[in-house]
Amino acid sequence: MRSARLTVQANGITQAVRVAGPPDGVPVLLVHGNVSSSAFWEPLLARLPDTLRVVAPDLRGYGETDTAPVDATRGLDDFADDVAALLDAPGLFRPGARPVVAGHSLGGGVAMRLLVDHPERVAGLLLEAPVSPYGFGGTRDLDGTPTTPDFAGTGAGGANPDFVARLAAGDRSADGPTSPRAVLRAAYVADPASLGDDEALLLESMLTTATGDDNYPGTAVASPHWPGTAAGPRGVLNALAPAHFRLADELVAAPVKPPVTWVRGDADVIVSDTSLFDLAYLGQLGVVPGWPGPQECPPQPMVGQTRAVLDRYAAAGGTYREVVLPGCGHSPHLERPAEFVAELLALVGENATG
Repeated sequence: MRSARLTVQANGITQAVRVAGPPDGVPVLLVHGNVSSSAFWEPLLARLPDTLRVVAPDLRGYGETDTAPVDATRGLDDFADDVAALLDAPGLFRPGARPVVAGHSLGGGVAMRLLVDHPERVAGLLLEAPVSPYGFGGTRDLDGTPTTPDFAGTGAGGANPDFVARLAAGDRSADGPTSPRAVLRAAYVADPASLGDDEALLLESMLTTATGDDNYPGTAVASPHWPGTAAGPRGVLNALAPAHFRLADELVAAPVKPPVTWVRGDADVIVSDTSLFDLAYLGQLGVVPGWPGPQECPPQPMVGQTRAVLDRYAAAGGTYREVVLPGCGHSPHLERPAEFVAELLALVGENATG
């Protein structure tokens, strides 16, 4: 498939959208993750059949979409509302389309929110290394119980300031572990060789991230609990924090339950029960000093939480499949594209009339 770029006025902002395939094709909506853009889907598009109609937006503050503020107190609702507005935007999908929605990482949370808010418009859900339904960090068990009353250790205060500065400066070097290129190679994939010739495209995509208090990473507030910071009311990382993003019960209670396929790599270092981006796990490793120990602040069981919630979803009348790719990291669609495409097309095939 070959993509074209469109701009659409929807939900009060100008959104840049990548589209491919005939307008009357089987609808597929792709939602990218944090510190990226719709360009992250471009390597996948080359592998998809032209019977599909694929729409892949740049989320607000990424790619070429407006740098609109993110109200973190709404969780991921700002993003989900933007995406929902595209479902009926002229020229994208055929009228009344019910796409299969694939969401990567943060985009998985947006996809879940879209399902909760508009269950009748989602034909199927492909969750690729998704954020936990209980948010990112600050919870201790499969039920999402807070480690502290204010979910200390979550949100923008956990962002590496040098990484943020290098993003803002458009750093394309591989100098040091906090350069965007180094993070792409070390955290987004398990094997940097899997990036191949797409590395430059993906790096440029990362560098479109709008930085600041209203976007990435957002604002932090002080906490009396270790490590001394908690999620503020503005920006992307706070929107992912469990103080603001917790939709497990809503997902289970959705009145319409499309099939869900959950694809993840067992070598993911971002969304993991031992995540290198979870301050509690970094404290356990001794990287962040002063960790109060496993009784007070255990690492978040991210994978276990997602499985527990999807088990509840299935028990309530839905269905899901968990697909684990050995040796794969945070981006299965880049690292194991053939297997990812097979799972996407299987889900699309179940809903070919959507």
